[in-house]
Amino acid sequence: MREARPDAALEVLVVDDHPDTLRLLSHELGHAGLAVRCASSGEEAIAAVATARPDAVLLDVKMAGIDGFETCERIRRLDADLPIVFTTGLGETEHVVRGFEVGATDYVTKPVSAPEVVARLMAHARIARLARATREAVDASEVPMIALEGERVLWMNRAAELLLARCVPGAAPEADAPLPAPLRALVDARTGAGPWRVLLGTTCVEAAPLGEPGPSTVLSLRIADDAPAAHAPTLTGRESEVLLWVARGKTNRDIAEILGMSPRTVNKHLEHVFEKLGVETRTAAAAAARRLRLDG
Repeated sequence: MREARPDAALEVLVVDDHPDTLRLLSHELGHAGLAVRCASSGEEAIAAVATARPDAVLLDVKMAGIDGFETCERIRRLDADLPIVFTTGLGETEHVVRGFEVGATDYVTKPVSAPEVVARLMAHARIARLARATREAVDASEVPMIALEGERVLWMNRAAELLLARCVPGAAPEADAPLPAPLRALVDARTGAGPWRVLLGTTCVEAAPLGEPGPSTVLSLRIADDAPAAHAPTLTGRESEVLLWVARGKTNRDIAEILGMSPRTVNKHLEHVFEKLGVETRTAAAAAARRLRLDG
């Protein structure tokens, strides 16, 4: 796909099924110095983006065939960063809300003000270019990085894919999908400032949150060279979670509240942990967690 140059004219794909509106918008945006491509349907717009990515899309909501909402969803699958600005009538609040739900970046109301549209498109295009450049740098980095939202994977770079596949073969996570059970121990890295050690399969991994903690967290990963791994027990994500809180001195009831499960379930996980670690008491389990560096 074509990459926009910083010094090139901003290229906008204008999508509207009314020829007069399409002609008017094309003339006004072109007069303002933008390079304009036109599409008279959602299908045409999707094909245009797939062929050569523009810098931004100005998209009408109401169109024959597939409407602006479906068009936006399908374009978003092709490009996660592409700015998509809806045009909608005054007072159509439900269209604005629905637009953001399907991935719109912004909206403008009709009748459209050319200076406002140009300003919005240019601002969003600059942000998108920066986001794309950042994503490319992260993808190319040799530092394994993965972004999580709750127990869902937002994205990961190639280095993270390779590291996780090495730790737990066959359990590599996919972007925009739930974290596989064997890797759920990574979620716990969000409980502290880090770096925090988790057991993935038989490998001890150090996970360090990047940036401020929040609903979404980016973790940098590395195999902990100084921690035992070859003969480490294989704990599930939940078992690692329970063992972590046992090592931190929490009771079963405390752990149940923290992890959102019943004390009975915590006890069952703890039985499995004791068996895998070859211990009989909480004190011995906590000591084993410290040996594996799972307690921070």
